[in-house]
Formats: sequence, structure tokens, C-alpha cells
Amino acid sequence: MTRRELDAAGITDPRLRAAYTRCRQLNARHGRTYFLATRLLPVERRPAVHALYGFARWADDIVDDLTRRLTPLERDRRLRALEGDLANGLRGAGGGEPVVRAVADTADRYAIDHRLFADFLASMRSDLSVTDYPTYADLRAYMHGSAAVIGLQMLPVLGTVVPREEAAPHAAALGVAFQLTNFLRDVGEDLDRGRVYLPADLLAAHGVDRALLEWSRRTGRRDRRIRAALVAAEHLTRGVYREAEPGIALLDPRVRPCIRAARVLYGGILDAIAADDYAVLHRRSVVPRRHRAATAAVGLVHVLGARVRARTAPPPPVAPAPVSGGPTERERCVR
Repeated sequence: MTRRELDAAGITDPRLRAAYTRCRQLNARHGRTYFLATRLLPVERRPAVHALYGFARWADDIVDDLTRRLTPLERDRRLRALEGDLANGLRGAGGGEPVVRAVADTADRYAIDHRLFADFLASMRSDLSVTDYPTYADLRAYMHGSAAVIGLQMLPVLGTVVPREEAAPHAAALGVAFQLTNFLRDVGEDLDRGRVYLPADLLAAHGVDRALLEWSRRTGRRDRRIRAALVAAEHLTRGVYREAEPGIALLDPRVRPCIRAARVLYGGILDAIAADDYAVLHRRSVVPRRHRAATAAVGLVHVLGARVRARTAPPPPVAPAPVSGGPTERERCVR
């Protein structure tokens, strides 16, 4: 499938093909939900999506350092090295890391605004020192770079049926909704890394603070105040999904099944959290594999249906040729 995707995208350089393949592997390994939805995209657009995800994943892994072998200073140095590599890549120098070569090529092919990458890396750098967010407004400012820009980077790849700026707020909202879902699912794991992404004002409204979260994580005991705060976070996240929903209809019809499937699959994580009675401090809630497969199957049916309709649709009407040698002055004005 990788060769077919690369051929369809017109990516012929062997070194660049290897870079895109590396990004695809990162997507398949770390983003199971996202990767499954990506399979519903037109084949020629998948490499670009893999490149955007692969770069984001690479930067995120530097910041999180799941091996816990690097000091914050060492992670900062690696992140700055990645930033410098990306700057060179976006200037046309290719880049040293495979993920940088692929994402720089994608940015060039689709004319993606370079400022979006700068905003993303700024949010990644803040993760090295910022461990919590006093208000939801503070969190949204962080998520502009960490999540909203991902949706905005995707728009040129996906294509729209309206001016891009009309679809942009919805794309940004969907990126934020996906990340809020991850924050809610990963409360316990993030706490182990010293971070709390649920805003403090939301927690405080239900009598919760970091100390109570740490106690619950450490002891495995539940608390009704924590549950109430998590329910509120779920409702907040579903509200952002509602902001994003109208944007799907503004996308190229061929990509709508993919984005709709991603939205359903990520929304399914919220359903799984609720079904698990909001026990996210003690275990990760996951969408059952059969549900993911069923959602993908529905998406595939929509993709195939769209292809059939495209093949069987009558050709657009052709305007008759003018009898005279050219349009009259009135006809030129009307046009």
C-alpha cells in the first residue's frame, strides 16, 4: 500500500519516499485511531497526512521522553535542533531527519503556512516548563499551537468546497476537540509526567486540585468530586466537537468519510470513558476494536459510494458555441 500511495502522490525520489514511509510507520504505530481513518482518504493524499502526523509525533516524543533518560535541558536542545532542521527544510534544504524531509516536502506541495509549524513548536517547548493551566482560556492558547494548527495544516491537503478561511475555524476546533479527548483519556499518565492539562478553574469548580488528583492516582481510590470534574470536562469537549461538526460539509466530498470517521472514533473515546465511569486516573479507556472496525467499514461504504456516483454521474452540460466571433459588450459585462 505504501508504494501505491507514494506513486499516486507523485513522490519519486528514493530518499523522499523513504522519509514518507517512516512517517507512515509512526502513524501506524502511535496513532491507531487516526491511522485507521487515514485509510479512507484518497490514496494520493495519504502521504501528506502521514508526514504532518509523523512530524508532530516526533516532536511530541522529544518533549515527553517516555524513556525518562533526558533532562529538561537535553530535551530543549533536541527540540531546538529539530526546529533548526525544519527551518532548513522549509527553505528547501531538505532536512536531516526523515520526518523533516517529508513534512517540508508536504508544506511545499500544498503551500502550508510556515507560521503554523512555528506555533506548533512554541507549544511543544512550553511543555518543558509549564505543568498546568489556571484557566480554560490559558489552555486554549496552548492548544492553538498544539492542536488547532494541526487542523489548519490539514486543510490544504484535504481540500474544501468553500474558501479555505471559511472552513478554517471548524478545522481548528476539530483539532482542539481531538486533543481535549486525549487529555481526558490520559489524565493519569499525564499526572505521572507532572502535568495537569485539565484547567484549574474547571477542577476548582468541583472542589478538585492537583493534590486530590495525585492522591487518587497514588491510592487507586475514587472521589465523587473528581468524577464530577471529569464529567464537566467531557461536556466541554463535546461542545467543541459541536463547533467543529459543520466543517465536515465544507471539505472536499472525497475526504469527508475520513474526517467523519475520525470524529466518530474520537467521540467513541469519550463514550468509553463514560462507560468506564470516568476511571481515567486509574486505567485508560479504549474504544473496542470491533467498534473501530465497524466505523471504518461504514466509512469505506461511503467512499465506495462516492466513487460510484462520480463514475455514473452525467457529464456537465456544455454551453453552445457562440454564433458570432465573440461576445457582445453586454455579454462581457454579465460575465
